Amino acid sequence: MVGATQGQARRTAPRVAVTAGHVLRSAPMFAPSQADVRRFFCSVHAKARAGAPLEALETLASQWIAEHPEYHADLADVDAALARQYAGDDGRTNPFLHLSMHLSISEQCSIDQPHGIRQAVELLAARRDSLHEAHHEAMECLGRMLWESQRAGRPPDGQAYIDCVQRRATN
Repeated sequence: MVGATQGQARRTAPRVAVTAGHVLRSAPMFAPSQADVRRFFCSVHAKARAGAPLEALETLASQWIAEHPEYHADLADVDAALARQYAGDDGRTNPFLHLSMHLSISEQCSIDQPHGIRQAVELLAARRDSLHEAHHEAMECLGRMLWESQRAGRPPDGQAYIDCVQRRATN
């Protein structure tokens, strides 16, 4: 925008979301579709296996993917990933939801939002001697908090989430 101030450019720029190297114009920020999420994780898995350079978020995702070799087959075929339905009735966890929760908890801890989550997860990781196991326990707390929020029709209760993680860390 020639001649526009930085503030004007910011106000008039189209909203974009970047997922797995794809730019999605007019997509809601931070609201990728199910297909976008699946493409992202499949792309990260393929790039990591090929030794291709990764962006920061892709590097973090690839570390969690490496922790879950049981998901590698699901991530190896993007078309199958896009078509697959994970109802939970077969006893399998949805790998895309699971990996997304790892990323969410990592991001929450990096910015300490909700306030106190970083300390709670660090305490739980020290207690379990495993950041991975701490994440899995935090996921249970996060899932419960979201379920209770949806069921009651109220906003998520970040303090209840942190309290749940802290209880697990001290038991």
